[in-house]
Order: sequence, then C-alpha cells, then structure tokens
Amino acid sequence: MTRRPDPVPSVRYQTVGGAPLRPERDYVLYWMIAQRRSRSNFGLQRAVELANELKKPLLVLEALRHGYRWASPRMHRFVLDGMYDNAADFEAAGVRYHPYVEPQHGDGAGLIEALAERACAIVTDYYPCFFLPRMVRAVAPRLDVQTEWVDSNGTLPLAATPKVFTRAFSLRRHMQKELVPHLENAPVAEPLAALDTSTRATIARDVLERWPRASVDLLEHGADLSHLGLANDVPPAPITGGPRAAARVLDRFMDERYAAYGDGRNEPENEVASGLSPYLHFGHVGAHEVFERVATAEDWSPDRVADKPTGQRSGWWGMSESGESFLDELLTWRELGFVECHHDPDGYDRYESLPEWARTTLEEHAGDTRDHLYTLEEFDAGRTHDRLWNAAQGQLRTEGRIHNYLRMLWGKKVFEWTENPRAALEVLIELNNRYALDGRDPNSYSGIFWCLGRYDRAWGPERPVYGKIRYMSSDNTRRKVRVKAYEERYAPSAESGSLF
Repeated sequence: MTRRPDPVPSVRYQTVGGAPLRPERDYVLYWMIAQRRSRSNFGLQRAVELANELKKPLLVLEALRHGYRWASPRMHRFVLDGMYDNAADFEAAGVRYHPYVEPQHGDGAGLIEALAERACAIVTDYYPCFFLPRMVRAVAPRLDVQTEWVDSNGTLPLAATPKVFTRAFSLRRHMQKELVPHLENAPVAEPLAALDTSTRATIARDVLERWPRASVDLLEHGADLSHLGLANDVPPAPITGGPRAAARVLDRFMDERYAAYGDGRNEPENEVASGLSPYLHFGHVGAHEVFERVATAEDWSPDRVADKPTGQRSGWWGMSESGESFLDELLTWRELGFVECHHDPDGYDRYESLPEWARTTLEEHAGDTRDHLYTLEEFDAGRTHDRLWNAAQGQLRTEGRIHNYLRMLWGKKVFEWTENPRAALEVLIELNNRYALDGRDPNSYSGIFWCLGRYDRAWGPERPVYGKIRYMSSDNTRRKVRVKAYEERYAPSAESGSLF
C-alpha cells in the first residue's frame, strides 16, 4: 500500500474567488497552467489530496491559448512537446487528461466555466508573472466552486517572503535563515501514486464537441503548426520541450557538466551550463527536483550548512564550488525575480521599478550622445557594428537562448545603443520575450532590469550614457572569455544579414 504523503503546506496555497466546495459533484479539476508536469508538483499534489478527501476522480486540463502576446510556433511547440509527454504520463496513471489547443483566439472562452459545472473543487497554479495571475483572478469569481491556486514555483514559498529584496545578498541571507525547513517540505516525487480512486473522470459530450482534445498528430514533435495562424512567425527552436526532455537535460548536466560548472560556467565556448532554464520556465521540471539531484550528487544533508547566515555566495551550503555556484543561480537569482513579481505584480516590468539611485543617474545621462543608435528591426536582425553582440542575438534567434554571461553584455549594449533607458527596456523586453524560450518569466525580467541597475549598486567611474550603472564592453568580454568560435557560429553573415 502506498504511504499517503504529508499534506501540502498551507503556506503554498490559498483560495481565489470565495465559492465553496461542491462535494456532491463529479470530479476534482486540476487546471494546469504553469507547472506543466506530473512529478514533484505541489499543485497536482494538492488536487490529489482533495480528490482523496472527497473520494472523487481527478480531471486534469492543460490548455494552450492562441492569442497570448508573443505567441509563436516556437513557444507553442515547446508547450505541445510537454502535452505529448503529459498525455502519456496521465494515461499510465489512469487519470483523465484533457489537452486543449485553441484553434483561433477566443475559441477556448467558456471551457473552464463548463468544466467547473461538474467540479467539486478546482486547483490551479499560482505563477506571479505574465498574463497568468490576471487570468485566474478574472475567471475565479465567475465560478461557483472553490478555486485554489498553489505555489510550486520555487523552494521558498512566496507567501513566506516579507517584501521585495533589492539585492541578491539580502534574499540570500534571508534564505540562509529560513530555507532549510521548506526544503524538507518538498513536493512528493510521484503525486499520482497517492490517488485512491481508479475511476476515471468523464467530460460531458457537448463540452468535448465544442472544445475537443488535441490530436496526437498536433502534439507530436515536428507537427506543422502553420494552420494555427499565430501572429509571430518565430520558428521552433532546435530544443525539444517537455518533462522527458527536461529529465534528459538534467541527467546530462549532472553526469557530464556539473563538475566543471564552478570554473567554466562563464565561458561561452564551454558547454557546462545546465540548459534547464526553458524547462523551469514552462514547468516541465521543478526547482525542488533539481535541488534534490544536486544534494544527492554532493551527498548533502542540512547539518552541513554554516551555523550563521552570511549572505555570501559561497561557503554556506558546505558543498563543492560547482554546487555553491549552481545553487546560487537556481535558488537565489531565480527566486529573487519571483519574489519581485509576487510583491510588485503591477510594476516588475516597468521603468519605475528600478531603484531610485539608478533612475537618478539614468535621467542625468539620458541626453548624452550615443555613438551608435539602432532601431528595433536592426537589433532584431543582428545588424550592429559589434560582431559579438550580433552573435548573441543570433543565438537567441536560432536557439531561443543566450549564454548567460553574454546575455548580460547583450542587454548592456542595447541600453547603450538606444535613445534613452525607457526605449532600451522596450527593445529588451520585446526581443527577449519574442525569441527566448525562458522569456516572459520573472527570472528573465530580473536579467533585463539588472542591466539598468536593479539588484546592483552604483559603480565608478561615472561614464557617459551609463552614469553610475555597471559598465560592460565587448572588448573587455573578449579579454575575459573565449568567444572567437562563438562569433563564427552565431554571428549573421554579412551577405544575408539575418539568420531566418
């Protein structure tokens, strides 16, 4: 008999909308919108809990909208890859799973309301960024059944954070004080194993006719998406999405790259980066699962942490250099952005959210002469005077990612080569969210705004355009890291001027 897991910690979920449970109805609905996986997922675990309490079957809906901003074959393909994997996983567990892909913008309107009519309870994901929280807040009050959203975003529950942290040091010190008990309350690896009922939920025929299940042909990798008529024509990246691909990428990182991560992660020509960012963004893998792999590799236990929180990047975990360095990226820097979005939902993507010192120096230098000015179209096509920048943009356009060290340079140069800081933010957000598989994410907004001073301090000497904002240059980057092969691989040719 499978041991019943401990309940999902109450700090991880809350009700939205105020309607009651409806135990007389037919199923518990898990509306999967951000944590798109069947493993190590607090949202799915909570839905299983309620299904067991109410002695009802579980129904899982994973829907893909047509008209979200920056919708493209690239973003659709990555999500569809995950739907393909999830369909197999839920089928193996005997759980009814309904993948719905909206054929045209607006066709999915009413689906949640229709499924809610027979639901005892609805559980969905709390994700504090992009259109998702607005969508849930708009839908939940229209439903007559209890709706909960569940935070499975990171290792630190967002409801347990007191404020926006203005420096990585501050969040790191807070995590060093508070994180270990939350790590011990991790989601169960296989939440579906605890589901009591073997009865499959049913969906009303009229619902299925109006909102049919996505075909296997559509979900299969490589399927033609041209019939969807998506607004942006960005082609799929050469990176397969889904939980199974995420597991392979995690295995490769731990087996082949992890040992060299501490020394080599800043080298663009070294393949030691984890490659997990797109999978974390789309919820195909969770931070707890990644942390557990690192802890196992390090033979780590909580008694190895330092006695006192220091806020320093290394030394507190009692791990190797690679472990300390990777966990600072996975936990501190990634979750710093989630905390920002959680506590400032209306401002995290706006110029006004920059720290006061940064806005002051930016405004003092807003009228400085720029040596180069480029349009959005020129940036997009990688047509600048700087071959290294063009290469970074080339990697973004073709692969949906930029090496993390070069992404910082990429952002700094856009700031330097636009008319003013506000225009720079518009360009950075547009390019990042159009092409990056991990765009539209708290972590990527952190990276963009860091280029203009968020989470940073004032630097000297004061420079034209930059003022006291941290300066980076392509020449200095070439002196620090090897980029010749990277430039040859990704910079657009002079003849074509474009990678598409």
